[in-house]
Amino acid sequence: MALSLKQIEKISKALGDANRLRILQHISKKGGCGQCSEIQGLIDLTQPSISHHIKILIESGLIEPEKEGRNLKYTLNERLFKDYTASVTQLKF
Repeated sequence: MALSLKQIEKISKALGDANRLRILQHISKKGGCGQCSEIQGLIDLTQPSISHHIKILIESGLIEPEKEGRNLKYTLNERLFKDYTASVTQLKF
């Protein structure tokens, strides 16, 4: 599915931060699923800063939150990654 330019922009902005890329890389290495507590141990940021980065990734659609007991786990939206890559590849300048 081709994404709109607005969707491409939102995803590109979300990917434009090293901390968010680290979060995505961590989730990917964990088989596409990661927990918030693991992310806090990975990145040397305050909890509110991590929450801000997670929120941006969720709003862009790159990860999806899922409640697991008292914790949240985040799953990569692999379909969106594929659609994003295909859409960017098809851009003509």
